[in-house]
Amino acid sequence: MAAKAAFTYSIGSPYVNPKTKLPHQIKSRTLTLRSQYFLRGYSGLKAVADITCESETSFLGTESNAALQQTFASRTQNCSQISQYRLNPQASCYKVAILGAAGGIGQPLSLLIKMSPLVSDIHLYDIANVKGITADLSHCNTPAQVLGFTGTSELADSLRGVDVVVIPAGVPRKPGMTRDDLFSTNANIVKSLIETVADSCPEAFIHIITNPVNSMVPIAAELLKQKGVYDPKKLFGVTTLDVVRANTFVALKKNLKLIDVDVPVVGGHAGITILPLLSKTRPSVSFTDEEVDKLTLRIQNAGTEVVEAKAGEGSATLSMAYAAARFVESSLRALDGDADVYECAYVESTLTELPFFASRVKLGKKGVEAFISSDLQGLTEYETKALEALKPELKASIDKGVAFVHKQPVAA
Repeated sequence: MAAKAAFTYSIGSPYVNPKTKLPHQIKSRTLTLRSQYFLRGYSGLKAVADITCESETSFLGTESNAALQQTFASRTQNCSQISQYRLNPQASCYKVAILGAAGGIGQPLSLLIKMSPLVSDIHLYDIANVKGITADLSHCNTPAQVLGFTGTSELADSLRGVDVVVIPAGVPRKPGMTRDDLFSTNANIVKSLIETVADSCPEAFIHIITNPVNSMVPIAAELLKQKGVYDPKKLFGVTTLDVVRANTFVALKKNLKLIDVDVPVVGGHAGITILPLLSKTRPSVSFTDEEVDKLTLRIQNAGTEVVEAKAGEGSATLSMAYAAARFVESSLRALDGDADVYECAYVESTLTELPFFASRVKLGKKGVEAFISSDLQGLTEYETKALEALKPELKASIDKGVAFVHKQPVAA
């Protein structure tokens, strides 16, 4: 079936438009596509003509428009040259492993990643209950192939050849617990997983969701160093949820369109170490001192808000899965050559005296390409004081993670 069509749609998530199968991880009011295509089922749109983009703003402001147009133009040229191109402008070619896929975050995260047009294979790993989830997810008619792996004996197989490893494994928070209360149990889980990652896919991007992230990332770094495969540009603590929450709360407070709002969040991923830079909000908007204080506290305590609302039945799983999927999609776009990918993440950093720090970074094919240091310049008095106040707590969490590793022998 051949047809000509024009689609215009608003973009509000990093996933797939069911008609065009293009990723939504583009911050623009509208993206207009004009193309001739052959319809070959759900996953078989074959582009043979041109694609044009009309964009008012990029994900972070005004930077993306030219890059976006160039990206789609190059993809369309490739489509014209390959007669049997089946997957639309970006081909599915990356493998993602989810360690902890049967958990409250892992299951919705697996579904969202299955929807990405950039993913060719999803490897689901957990210590139990993987078979049914694999069967269930594999029935979704998107191109990514799904394989399940159960138990430690299959962990290494789940990691071979993957490009991105996502680790949501661990126990969730319950009412009255802090992220730090999870340390002992989750540190041992992350230790066993990272040691196998180091042996099976040392060049993969590693995304750590397991709490407390402030300590888990330093643990992973030390283990990778001991294995001789540490690349600081490829190890990420996923703090995207703090950005997602900040964007949501600011948009609601100021009656802004969510698609327009971007608030950088720096520091760490627990309590006062979470510092939303409201003065750097895009679009520019003014806040009273009271608004700054209330918004900052709500963003810092949003995880507890969910834990208490679920009354002992879990923590933030759906919003965390959404945020993690957004970060995975950004990583895949960077691996795919998109030169305009920025996200906040908790990484090894030189922006402050702390060895690890969350900030906005530019992502590329080899991981972190640059730190956006301008976010930390020209801060308000409130933000400057808050930044100094978070440093001792964040340092203590980092030191705790490093000490954990050096008290334990690394697996050969």
